[in-house]
Amino acid sequence: NTTPRLSRRPFATAGGVAAVAFAASSGARVQGANERIRLGFLGAGNRGCQLIRSFQKHDDALAVAVCDVHEPARESGRQTAGGQVATYRDFRQVLERPDIDAVVISTPDHWHAIMMIQACRAGMDVFVEKPLSATIYEGRKMVQAARRYDRVVQVGTHRRSSQMYADVAERIRRGDIGKVTISRAFHLSNMYPLGIGKSPTTPPPKDLDWDLWLGPRPMQDYQDNITPYKFRWWHLFSSQMANFGVHRLDVIRWLTGELAPSSVCAMGGRFAVDDDRTIPDTLQTTFEFASGRLAVFGQYEASQNLALPISRDLARAQVEFRGTQGTLYIGDRGYEILPERGGQFQEPGDRMESERQQTTDGNLTDQHTRNFLDCVKSRERPTADVEIGHRSTTFSLLANISLQTRLRIEWDAQQERILNSPEFNDLLHYEYRKPWTLE
Repeated sequence: NTTPRLSRRPFATAGGVAAVAFAASSGARVQGANERIRLGFLGAGNRGCQLIRSFQKHDDALAVAVCDVHEPARESGRQTAGGQVATYRDFRQVLERPDIDAVVISTPDHWHAIMMIQACRAGMDVFVEKPLSATIYEGRKMVQAARRYDRVVQVGTHRRSSQMYADVAERIRRGDIGKVTISRAFHLSNMYPLGIGKSPTTPPPKDLDWDLWLGPRPMQDYQDNITPYKFRWWHLFSSQMANFGVHRLDVIRWLTGELAPSSVCAMGGRFAVDDDRTIPDTLQTTFEFASGRLAVFGQYEASQNLALPISRDLARAQVEFRGTQGTLYIGDRGYEILPERGGQFQEPGDRMESERQQTTDGNLTDQHTRNFLDCVKSRERPTADVEIGHRSTTFSLLANISLQTRLRIEWDAQQERILNSPEFNDLLHYEYRKPWTLE
C-alpha cells in the first residue's frame, strides 16, 4: 500500500461503540473518556517485550498485534501481550490492518526507517526505538515523512521524559555552574577476553526468516553471533556507538542546548577483546561545537570501573558537565554539583555551595510511553519528537563515519553534509538491497 489512508477507524471504547472519527487530513482527534489506542508491535525481542509491558501499564493502550521474523521472539511477544493478540512474521501485514492506531518499532536499526515511513504513510503514529536510523539520510527522510503525513513520532530516548533532566537542563542554561566548556560521558562494560565469540557461518535456523531479518542490508551468511542482539557489535548495524552513545549524547545535546557538532573526531580499535566484532572494544569520540565547547563520549568494553565520581546513593554518574563555577554529575537516580575550588583567579565570594539531589522520577520508559499516548490523543509533538531523535542520532552516526574514514569530520548541520572531504558524503547512506526502498 503506497497511498496514505484518508481516514482511520474511530477509537474503540469500553462499551465497544466508536466515540469519534479520526480525520487523517488534519491529524485531529476528539477525545472520549474511554478510548483505547490499539497498538501493533514490530519486533518482540528483549526491548520489544519491555515496551509491550510498559504500554500494558496504561489503561488507554491495547496490544492487538505482534510481529517478529524469529518465531520464538514472536511467541514471547504474544505471551507478554497476554496471549490474545494476532502474530505476524511480515510487518507489512500489520500495516495493512485498518484498526491499528500506532505501531511500536523495536527491530534492529536497519529496519527503523522503512517501517516508520511506511507506517506514517498508512496513517499510523509511531513509537520507534533509538537509534532513530542507521544512516543520516534515513533520519532526515523519517522527519520528512512524519511531517508530510502529520504523524506523531516518539523516539525511544526516554530521558527526554524525565523531569529531573529537564530541571538540570534549565539550571545549566541559566548559568548555575557557569559556562560549560566540556561535557563527558561513558558507557562501560568489560567483555574481555572473548566478547561475542567467534562463530562459523551456518544455515540460519528454520524458525528465523534470515532474508527478512537482513531486509535492505546486503545478503550475507548467517552467524549465531549476529542475531539476536549481537548485531550491535558489527559496524554494518550502527554499532554500540549508536546503541548506547545516542542516549548519553542526547542528554549532552539537550542539557547544553546544542543542535549539532561542527566537527567530530573518533579514535579507537580492537585492543583487548578477541572476537568476531568489527567495531572497537575501546572508542573515544570528541565533538566540537561552534558555540565554544567540547563533548567527549567513551565506549569502553574492556574496562568497566567507574569513570565519573558521584555519591553512592545516587548510583554512578553517566554524564559530566564541567563549568567555570562548578561541575555537575548526573545519573538516572540523581545529580550532584561540586563547586570549583577557590583558585588564584577567583574572588572569595565566587564559590557556590555543593549540592546533591535525588530524582523523584519513576520508571522513565513508562513515562515515555505515557507521553507518546498522550500525544497520540492531543496531536502535540512528544518529548522526543522525530526531529530531536534525528539530531541526536546524527552525533553517533558521524562518529562512526569518522572512525571508518580516520578523518576529523567537519559538519554542516543545516545542509547535513561533510564539508572537508565531500567524497565521504556517500557514507551518509548506503544502497538498499532490492526490493526495499524508502519511497
